[in-house]
Amino acid sequence: MDILENFRILDLVDILLVATLLYYLYKLVKGTVAINIFLGICIIWVIWKITQLLQMEMLSTILGQFIGAGMFALIVVFQQEIRKFLLMIGSTNIGRKTGFLKHIKFLQDEAKDNSDTKVEEIVDACEKMGQTRTGALIVIQRTTHLDFVKQTGDEMSIEVNRPILESIFFKNSTLHDGAAIIEDNRIVATRAILPVSNERNIPLRFGLRHRAAVGITEKTDAVALVVSEETGNISYLKDGEFVLFKDLTELIEILRKDLS
Repeated sequence: MDILENFRILDLVDILLVATLLYYLYKLVKGTVAINIFLGICIIWVIWKITQLLQMEMLSTILGQFIGAGMFALIVVFQQEIRKFLLMIGSTNIGRKTGFLKHIKFLQDEAKDNSDTKVEEIVDACEKMGQTRTGALIVIQRTTHLDFVKQTGDEMSIEVNRPILESIFFKNSTLHDGAAIIEDNRIVATRAILPVSNERNIPLRFGLRHRAAVGITEKTDAVALVVSEETGNISYLKDGEFVLFKDLTELIEILRKDLS
């Protein structure tokens, strides 16, 4: 009863915030090796608390030292997950043009709205290239600047349309190697070299294009479309993960939502 009498609205907010934090942490590590490490740390923490209650001084001290030093180990072990978590926070509406950043002048460039991007043209081009088994890698910038990859390729400024995308990735074209970067509905770079992911959970059937798409979407909030040269299948990647879709209509809807 005393607990209920002393319970405040702020306590409820505190509980909800912690629950939200744990939920997003679970989303980041779900399906990866990191989930086992996370569960192991939780088990050690519970055992540590039990040894404290039972006054097992020696074991409690050892586990306490491990937990204390474990914070530094967590930063190393969960480096990719921490990066994705911070990127997830920065990519929410708080960091978009619809949020409060639109009132801060020097951050307006980072809060661009890509809702005008011709998603249908991009998807149509991917469909046509898939039919001819033409490999392609298209990266669409959102809030994170991609200057570090644009500089590795050939800079240009062409409005997005299907024929241009098809001609860029045409097998005999000098521009087909590497990625095409799209920003504000314009193709701003071709032959861009992307960071390749070292993630071991990527199925072996996916090649270098897919690993590069995973890599760029891990390190930035950009999204990527990949057309497989072997199968002609289209893959959509976001936050370093493959996003499933049942047909191209659904893919267009997902892209519109992610770019709005």
